[in-house]
Amino acid sequence: MFKNRLEAFSDGVLAIVITIMVLELRTPQEASWAALAQSLPTFLSYLLSFVYVGIYWNNHHHMMQLAERVNGAVLWANLHLLFWISLFPFSTRWMDETGFVQVPVIVYGINLLCAAIAYFILVRALIRLQGARGALHLAVGRDWKGTLSPAVYLIGLVLAWLGLPAVALGLYTVVALLWLVPDRRMERYVADHAERSAPGATAE
Repeated sequence: MFKNRLEAFSDGVLAIVITIMVLELRTPQEASWAALAQSLPTFLSYLLSFVYVGIYWNNHHHMMQLAERVNGAVLWANLHLLFWISLFPFSTRWMDETGFVQVPVIVYGINLLCAAIAYFILVRALIRLQGARGALHLAVGRDWKGTLSPAVYLIGLVLAWLGLPAVALGLYTVVALLWLVPDRRMERYVADHAERSAPGATAE
């Protein structure tokens, strides 16, 4: 089964998610810096969710470059991931409109955690299909970021439950910044594979 339709559908869904989020940005009621400053929390929550969508799109793109084919299990795992990402506009807006209080921040953290779990399931489904010696498995390796992120989300959820939603939001932001640090594993593997497959390339 070819992967082209999966990639095109996923790109379309992620583009729609970003569009919905940006439409939630409300313009200030007055033409003043003070009114603009009041919109800052809304902008920052949008920025955080935008970064998360960008991270998933970036990693999804690299992952699919290393996948030779997909099957039914991969398609459902991909839909599972897109479901949780499609809820980002809802959880982001609720968190913003309620002033970043406990319950909405917990729901946002659950949304992030479920998306991370769904991404892990998708990676495993692809690796299972390609095999232990496939390009994706060799490129991903131990994936310490993928292991650390859910743990940080869980810590954030506990802190939010204990009445520290601002600290929980700080931890969610730390995870986003962690993933913004370039992870060149897949890019290096794709580049090396392309060089070896290029016409005229010689085996070492």
